[in-house]
Formats: sequence, C-alpha cells, structure tokens
Amino acid sequence: DVQLQASGGGLVQTGGSLRLSCTASGFTFDFAAIGWFRQAPGKEREGVICIHTGDGLIYHTNSSKGRFTISSDNAKNTVYLQMHNLEPEDSAVYYCAASWNGGYYNFRPRQYIYWGQGTQVTVSS
Repeated sequence: DVQLQASGGGLVQTGGSLRLSCTASGFTFDFAAIGWFRQAPGKEREGVICIHTGDGLIYHTNSSKGRFTISSDNAKNTVYLQMHNLEPEDSAVYYCAASWNGGYYNFRPRQYIYWGQGTQVTVSS
C-alpha cells in the first residue's frame, strides 16, 4: 500500500520554528516530487514548497520564501519541511503529497496523487 505519513506539527509561538516530516512507503521515492500544502479553516488548500527527490529541484511559493526550507533523505524515504519565523497566518493543517506530474511545481492539488493525513500547525500570537 502507498502511504505518506506527515508528522511534527504542534503549537509554537510567533517567531518560533518547527520541522515537519513526511515519510513515504509503497512507491519509488527517488523519482517522485513531494510537495507540502496547507489548509486553514475556511480557506482553500494552498501549495507551500516542493522538492523533486530525483534531481533535488526545489520550488517555493510566496508563503515559504525566505522562511521555509525543504530537504529529502532518500535513504529514509523522508522529506523534511523546516519552518522558521512562524506567524499566526501559518496556522493550518499541513499535508504532504506525491506527484509524478511534470507540472508538479505549479502546486495544483490534482497533480498530486497520494496524500498524507495532515499534521496541525498552530502559531500563537
């Protein structure tokens, strides 16, 4: 079975940091693009950042530039999202997802096939 397990969410104060993990199983990790998305209550799911585990290419969105980084440990089938200088506006459920679509960097949810269950990030003011 294909599974993506997102973890590492929690409660943090404004300006704090968190590291989220996304561990994959059941598919060839080395040739997938792994994206992080987030969804706040009443808002649409939006792309945050993604990495291609094969060539290491990284794409940011405006929400992640300058504050978030992403890395991949292919030996562990895990992608990490390191978030710094968090703001209350970053509060959301964060999802990781896998794509084999050539346009994965456009962050269209329909381009991502497998999704993790989400992990809650709450940033207090």
